[in-house]
Order: sequence, then structure tokens, then C-alpha cells
Amino acid sequence: MQSMRDAFGLALVNLAAVRDDFVVLDADVAGGTGCAAFRDAFPHRFIQCGIAEQNMFSMAAGLATTGCIPIVTCYAFAALRAMEQVRNSIAYPQFPVKIVVSHLGLDVGPDGATHQAVEDMSVFRAIPNLQVLSPADPVELMAVLPDVLDSPHPVYLRTGRSPLENVFSPGTTFIPGAARMVQDGHDVAILAVGIMVGRAVEAARLLAEQGISCRVLNMSWIKPMDAAAVIDASRCCGALVTCEDHNRLGGLGGTVAEILGQHAPAPLEMVALNDCYGESGAPEELAALYHLMPNDIVDAAHKVLDRKA
Repeated sequence: MQSMRDAFGLALVNLAAVRDDFVVLDADVAGGTGCAAFRDAFPHRFIQCGIAEQNMFSMAAGLATTGCIPIVTCYAFAALRAMEQVRNSIAYPQFPVKIVVSHLGLDVGPDGATHQAVEDMSVFRAIPNLQVLSPADPVELMAVLPDVLDSPHPVYLRTGRSPLENVFSPGTTFIPGAARMVQDGHDVAILAVGIMVGRAVEAARLLAEQGISCRVLNMSWIKPMDAAAVIDASRCCGALVTCEDHNRLGGLGGTVAEILGQHAPAPLEMVALNDCYGESGAPEELAALYHLMPNDIVDAAHKVLDRKA
């Protein structure tokens, strides 16, 4: 088991050995974001900005004008401090700055509500020109990072703090902007993002034991979202459940609801935080307290199936 932030640090080191077109900017949290290994291996490409996120994001915008690819690393809640700089200095001119953040949702655990970013996907998704990506596991994160660097767009990439089991096998390929089907099914579609993809797979296993066939989709691209995959899931299954360690407003569930409402209406249940802050505790205990565990996904599937026409 490996955390996605550690996988990110390892991927940076591996990529830096074969390409010299990017630098990493840090807000004095290299140990918490996973990029300490890059700092130690490539100190001349590591820029320590201190705990001054607004300045760091402005520096990244300036660096982007030189042809260099800036990777800005910090905690997700701290990236919210620099919203003006992200909006006006990075996204508006469409500079290819890559914002990579850790400390997401209740997975942060004992650091409590101030450090648990439960609104970042909805906030950054609302900024024009900015792409939002939240991989399911270390395999996906390491696989998509080269595509993120090659993208001409600014990208907001979420990692993660806790070690977790891989959903995908090493060597799995991913298409930028596309949802990936983890398994097919026809009774209900479970759409999940980040740490919730593994829990969705377990929920699908439990539902299969009850004779319910589940399609499971990894919706790592929050923006642009794969609308075709959502529409196909609606038409083939007729009922959907979204799963995210995030506020139910404006994140995965909200985005899927927008697509369904415009193109393929179907019953939808959301497994997410109900517009509230988290508490301090072990990540798994918090997930159980806030109803983000596989059994909660199973319950949501039964609810949406009861509403299925």
C-alpha cells in the first residue's frame, strides 16, 4: 500500500530524470505533499517559497511565461488562499501551471476540519479554463502525470494522504478526460472519485452477492467530465449513485446531476458530505461517521433502485 502523495513524489523523480522542462514550487510542506524526494534529488529545480501561497502562485504564473512548466505543491485548503492568483494570473491567461494538492476530505483525519478540504473540487471546477483531476490510486496518478505535464491547460491535480490499495493494475492505461469503467453492470451505476473508487468496488461486490449488477466508473476527471460515460450509464442502468469524500454541493454528484438534467434524466443518490465540516479522528472512523463506507454505498444503491422506473 502506498499513498498517492508518495506516488506523486516518486513520479516526479522518475520524470525529472528524463525531462528537464518542469520545476517544483513548494510552500514549506514538501514532507506533507510527497515532493521531498524530488527536493533531495533535484535541488536546483526545487523552489522553496515558504508559507506564502499567493506569492507562490504568482511566481508560477511568471515562470510559465518563460516556457517552463511550473508545478505548484501545497495542501488543498491552503490553495484556497490563492484563489485570486489562480483565477486572474493562471486560469485567465491560460498558463499551463500544474497545481498539485494533498490533504483531501475526511482522509486527512486527525488534523480536523481546518485541514480537511471538502469543497475544493467545486471551487476550482468553477474557474474557467482550469481542469480538475482526482485519481483513484497511485497507479493512476503515476500514469496520468506525464499527460498532465504535457497538457497546454492549467490543471488542478488532487493526490491523497493515507496509504491505500490499488484499484488498477500497474501498466493500466488512461485516456485524459475520459472516465474509466472498472466493471460493467446493468442494474445500477456507481460513479466514484478518488479514495471512494476502492470503496465503490467493494460495494459492488456486496451488491453482487445480493443479485444486483453494478457498473462502476472511475470519474477521476471532474473537469472536463466525460459526459458521454454519464449519459451511457444513465441509459443502460437507469439509476446512478455518486461517491466522493467531498461536499455533495458542486463536486462529482453536482456535476453528474447537471449532465443528467440536461441530457439523460434518471434517479440519482449521492454518497458525500451533507454540506458540513468534518471532525478530528482516524480516517476510517470519520468515513463511517459521515456515511462514506461501502455499506453506505450499498444503502444508496437500494434507495435509487427503489426510485427506478
